[in-house]
Amino acid sequence: MVASHQPRAMRVEYDRDVCIGMFQCVAEWDAFERDEDAGKAVLAESEEDEADLFVREVPEGAELDAKFAARACPVDAIAIYDDGEQLIP
Repeated sequence: MVASHQPRAMRVEYDRDVCIGMFQCVAEWDAFERDEDAGKAVLAESEEDEADLFVREVPEGAELDAKFAARACPVDAIAIYDDGEQLIP
């Protein structure tokens, strides 16, 4: 019997309201982009789950970059979850 693989469940949550525009996340993961006009980062290909809370899956192969981006944020505006468990911060 072959074990079935569960779909990956790593996701990132980005609280744009908390962001202070230091853009360390942009240097760590290309899913984050600068919005110079707003002075905030933007999480590409994300959906707004609540007001100013953006969520997306972390693509396979981008797990380390996503974790580095979350750790680099000076105000903890980025959270990483894996299988529902919060890893960072």
